[in-house]
Amino acid sequence: MKRRDFITLIGGAAAAPVMSSLAARAQQPALPVVGFVRSTSLAPFQSLVVAFGDGLKEAGFVAGQNVAIEYRYAENQRDRLPALVAELLGIPVAVLVVNSSAAAAAKAATTTVPIVVVAGADPVKDGLVASLNRPGGNITGVSWLGAQIGAKRLELLRQIVPKTTTIGMLEDLSSPGTEAERTDVQAAAQAIGLQLIIIDVNNDSDIETAIASFVQRGAGALLVGAGAFVTSKRESIAALAARHAIPAMYVEREGAVAGGLMSYGPSQSEAYRQAAIYAGRILKGEKPADLPVMQSTKFEFVLNMKTAKALGLTVPMIVQMTADEVIE
Repeated sequence: MKRRDFITLIGGAAAAPVMSSLAARAQQPALPVVGFVRSTSLAPFQSLVVAFGDGLKEAGFVAGQNVAIEYRYAENQRDRLPALVAELLGIPVAVLVVNSSAAAAAKAATTTVPIVVVAGADPVKDGLVASLNRPGGNITGVSWLGAQIGAKRLELLRQIVPKTTTIGMLEDLSSPGTEAERTDVQAAAQAIGLQLIIIDVNNDSDIETAIASFVQRGAGALLVGAGAFVTSKRESIAALAARHAIPAMYVEREGAVAGGLMSYGPSQSEAYRQAAIYAGRILKGEKPADLPVMQSTKFEFVLNMKTAKALGLTVPMIVQMTADEVIE
């Protein structure tokens, strides 16, 4: 036997198991695909991915076993969202799960693929669904209406800094729902005679400039808005607030964990767990039009006493007692 023939035989023998494996894989039924889209980056929101996976398991789906998940992140560049949605629809996906900033792009892209929106905004006001009880069309989801708790967050912040007369607020006004939040907080501030300075931010430089401006204008505390962009920047905001010795209130628990003074708002992890359960029900054959938009009811008040001590603040015992979690 010629050496060349021998090498060919050996190569063919080695390739045979690979070819049979590929053939067997090709014969296996394709897993349904869930598309997961957020306008933010992944890093600050790992907990949401974990919660989403937990929700899918509750619904009877495990990634890699009976469902596949395709994740896409726009890295806070909203102009990328239409392309990311289109990419997922081309796979194709059986259902899309999107945050509020990605919802418009998903709605514009398809009227047939089911969409589950996880949003702090009002899906009815934003034109995503006909009503909460009867969504109609191909969209349903989970809403925590975070914009409507701005007054409560302002009240909690005032209990810790009662003497302050001016409070700064960071908002990303291009994010759905933040207009309603601003109106809510402005009304609450006016009712108790507080001056509220609101600055719209869209990038890291904006945040640095805004916080410096708050300090210069005598703001005694900081309210961080509910938009996806500002929540994704919680760590850098916490660092800047610490540098300027300004107490900060966040919407999500992770803001307090990152070093902020406190947070009050709905559990986004719980909302994503619920969204995954809806995605699972849709994979089993239910229609979005028949699934009422869920209202997330789990709210968390987290207090960072370590930060309070660093800022030299005295936290009333009643505030400490009402906190769901105290970080020492």
